[in-house]
Amino acid sequence: MGEGFAIGGIHVEVVKKAIKNLHLTVHPPQGRVRIVAPERMQLDTIRLYAISKLPWLRRQIAELQAQARESSREYVNRESHFVWGSRYLLKVVEREAPPTVERHKRQLVLAVRPGTSEAQRHEILAAWHRAQVRAAVGPLLAKWQRILKVEARAIFVRQMKTKWGSCNPKKATIRFNTDLAKKPPACLEYVLVHELAHLCEPTHNDRFQDILSRHLPTWPQLRNRLNRAPLAHVNWEY
Repeated sequence: MGEGFAIGGIHVEVVKKAIKNLHLTVHPPQGRVRIVAPERMQLDTIRLYAISKLPWLRRQIAELQAQARESSREYVNRESHFVWGSRYLLKVVEREAPPTVERHKRQLVLAVRPGTSEAQRHEILAAWHRAQVRAAVGPLLAKWQRILKVEARAIFVRQMKTKWGSCNPKKATIRFNTDLAKKPPACLEYVLVHELAHLCEPTHNDRFQDILSRHLPTWPQLRNRLNRAPLAHVNWEY
């Protein structure tokens, strides 16, 4: 059930679930505020909790709104692109050969045929990012499946507009956002552990968070890093 209220000019979205504790989050890019609360908790009680957090909420929203976001990409020389959390300058090389992408010291070299459109350059880089995520997922998957004693039947990497990852617990399949290749490697590991944990517990209840806290104690910091780093155009939903 969804409810909501306003405090100090801030709208707070309230979602009630079968959990024991309140969970307050501020989501990019503009600082959307969400509280997940126990099903039987009164709205007045939730409001009082939010009021007690008002100074913190204002700071979080201000930080998010002040952050630099990635502008529209044109895929031209000396344009900034991120790979595993580091900034690279794009170098476009035209040649009569199949397209390639190579990462050098501080340069990302995109080789394309003459006349390759902006949309085609985007697709070439997206495919390269997808391959980066696939390659990085393998060792992490082996490590964390052993730790959590679960097994994913299939892994997919694709462009996702509203999530960094998703899990279908019944089918034991996991999807990762291609853009995770632009984030620090620790962010990919957090998303992978988060999704594998859903094979133990399908919901985001207290048991699920206990699993994360036991095996990856820094997960709240990693979640914040994921959502607040440059390019955070999607957010981690609870």
